[in-house]
Amino acid sequence: MQYNFARFIFPLILLLPFPALSAVKHEIVHYQTTDGHKMRGYIAFSETFPSPRPVVIVVHEWWGLNDYAMKRANMLAEAGYLAFAIDMYGEGKKAEHPDNAKKFAQEATQKWPIAQKRFQAALDTIKQHPKADKALIAAIGYCFGGGVVLQMARMGEPLTAVASFHGSLKPVGKPAQASSLKAAIRVFNGADDKMITTDDISAIKQEMQKANANFKLYNYPNAKHSFTNPAADQIAKQFSLPVGYNAEADQDSWQKLLEFLAVQFERAMPEPIPNEP
Repeated sequence: MQYNFARFIFPLILLLPFPALSAVKHEIVHYQTTDGHKMRGYIAFSETFPSPRPVVIVVHEWWGLNDYAMKRANMLAEAGYLAFAIDMYGEGKKAEHPDNAKKFAQEATQKWPIAQKRFQAALDTIKQHPKADKALIAAIGYCFGGGVVLQMARMGEPLTAVASFHGSLKPVGKPAQASSLKAAIRVFNGADDKMITTDDISAIKQEMQKANANFKLYNYPNAKHSFTNPAADQIAKQFSLPVGYNAEADQDSWQKLLEFLAVQFERAMPEPIPNEP
């Protein structure tokens, strides 16, 4: 059943004390692209919510499908979604050093039609899950993944909503077109992100305006690249990278994401199934 007052009801539901929500279950799934490329993903859900339920795809940072991406999937599961942390590199490949991460990211996006096949393989896989509402699917991404989900929206993937956290903003090839863009889009950016310029921000705003997109960009002051990842400060020290965690921006952007998803799915998430006496 759909509700017309999701923007008011959903935030209240999130604040209710449901201890059972921490009991997230997960599945490791193996799937492949149409051209035979083997992928490995992580599905998370909570049995305390009824099905079918909306799906949220999570695209990892340039490090690959690691604990951080799976943590975000678990958080979405706790909020009542069927979450799928997908693999854009193949067979769950991960990097421990920025040089390898950069190499993996470049290989994955060197040819965007191939990257799209990998995304579509994940989309087809999660649609087959018995808990999935196939008509309600969103995608979020972090850093590398943020750029990926924006590009998938530009390429016309059938998504209800897309959210990018400290991701690349530049289009690859054609910019967003009103005729093909299906997703509402939110961008969460750090104002002190050295990888994103003011020109990049102006350009995506103009691009989305021309495409008549449902679009909004949040630019958090004193927030650097990777501002949502608590490990960013340690990564900055270890590799001398211009990244850093900002707890306030992390928490605010997550709450805004949940509110955005509720509105775009046009529903309040159902209350958890009560425990048997």
